Amino acid sequence: MKTSSPFDSPRTLWIIAIGFLLVWFYMLGARTLVPTDEGRYAEMAREMFVTGDWITLRLNGIKYFEKPPMQAWMNALTFELFGLGNWQARLWTGLCGLLGIALVGYTGRKVFNRRIGITAAIILGSSLLWAAASHYNSLDLAVAAMMAITLCGLLLSQRLGATVTEQKNGMLMCWVGMALAVMTKGLIGIVLPGSVLIIYTIVSRDWSIWKRLHMGKGLFIFFAIVSPWFILVALKNPEHPQFFFIHEHLQRFTSNVHKRYQPPSFFVPVLALGILPWLGLLLQSLLSGIKKENPGFQAKKMLLVWTIFIFVFFSISNSKLIGYILPIFPSLALLIAYQWEVSSSRTHQFSALLFTIAGAAGLIVTLIAPAKFAEIASSEIELGLNLAFLPWLTSACMISIAGGVLAMLFSTRNKDKALISLAISGFLAGQLLMLGYEPWGQYRAGLSHVKAIQSELTPDTPIYSVGQYEQCLPFYLGRTFTLVEFPDELAFGLEQQPELWIPKLSDFIRKWNDGSVNGHPAIAILRTDAFQNMLEQGVPMRVIAQDSKRTIVSNQITKTSK
Repeated sequence: MKTSSPFDSPRTLWIIAIGFLLVWFYMLGARTLVPTDEGRYAEMAREMFVTGDWITLRLNGIKYFEKPPMQAWMNALTFELFGLGNWQARLWTGLCGLLGIALVGYTGRKVFNRRIGITAAIILGSSLLWAAASHYNSLDLAVAAMMAITLCGLLLSQRLGATVTEQKNGMLMCWVGMALAVMTKGLIGIVLPGSVLIIYTIVSRDWSIWKRLHMGKGLFIFFAIVSPWFILVALKNPEHPQFFFIHEHLQRFTSNVHKRYQPPSFFVPVLALGILPWLGLLLQSLLSGIKKENPGFQAKKMLLVWTIFIFVFFSISNSKLIGYILPIFPSLALLIAYQWEVSSSRTHQFSALLFTIAGAAGLIVTLIAPAKFAEIASSEIELGLNLAFLPWLTSACMISIAGGVLAMLFSTRNKDKALISLAISGFLAGQLLMLGYEPWGQYRAGLSHVKAIQSELTPDTPIYSVGQYEQCLPFYLGRTFTLVEFPDELAFGLEQQPELWIPKLSDFIRKWNDGSVNGHPAIAILRTDAFQNMLEQGVPMRVIAQDSKRTIVSNQITKTSK
């Protein structure tokens, strides 16, 4: 007897979708912005929103040319519409995550069939790294979504049975995706898809695809989207092209200029954890892309080339961060969805078992973690924060185990229910882990000190950041800081605007002392060693707030009423 499938019930699908969206949007505002990326991109957008300058990007009031403006534009527009806040800062990233899910669902349905489309959307939406990155204000998820437009446009255009109109519209969508990816994170938006196309052509011997790219109209649209800002920013800032194209692309890839070196194997465990709860199908899904398909465009081979090339590209780069491989998750979702559909119940059971084992391994970690935390914690505060995370980790692991066991029970009778069990438990476990990190996020952002600082501020009170740059406090205080002896990622901008910082600690102390004597209040956020250094020199300071990462002081020994 044929068992009923949740996929056959629109009501069931709507209930799942609505529940998913409620959690998705709630989580956008459930946590403090976490340094460095979240604070950086929120503050850049806040400054754009306040100054009205939508051409020259600035961070802490200083020219910042590392990235194109797309993320800042979208965040600033959100601030214009809804005001400043945590969920507003993450709204664009969250919408990009949903866009990727919708695109793979639609593309899976058109290229393969309805069931694979639904499955692909469920798989991508519940993948640990995709769901987590969609709730983190960073460029990585946004560029992955723009590249998903590129990939899905190509697949829709080239698929067997596409009409002339569908072929043209799909390719124009592909060109738009590349342009938006460039406007989000730079030249990888066109370099990676272009390289994938060349490699696919060679391995598939599908030379005819080059006749169907609509190159003329596509290039026109591409440059119409990309050129205006690059021209305007270069006219206003002649130093921009050399820094952006040479330093931020060539040197970033070929050297350790940003000190983000990791070994070539770095992304292997990132992928293994990030694709949970679907790790058990990963290898088979990749292998399925090797198999020969019908004559003409080979969709699975294109997905395989996309996945492997981008993974290898970032693995050999000298600059690595976890989110760099997010562009392969939409292609993996489609490959895994196809494999789930054609696999036996034994394969489904194995995938569920692997997720159950991952949850059990996490529970073991919670048992041995307290002793390890006591060894590595640099302060009692950090030890307490680590211990406070353990109940959340325990809950996430138990949800994973429950979902995995339930999926194993379902797998022999109803693979769609098994799929949904894995997806719901994987998604909820990941969101619980993010909620559990909130105390750490508040600590890293310095959020508990905001009220104390605000109580000391007047509109004219300068705030100095000594020996470090606080990425989140400028956003929460609505103020830029004056950097002291710490240029860091703002070094290039400070070369253009040296008047915006104080390079030497001795010069800062002299200015600080003058303000103290003359009754000109100032606030400084000090790295711990800088605080001790100034204390030993007898610099006048009144501690406003303090933790193991920072000490916040005023140059007025006695607090004066504002």
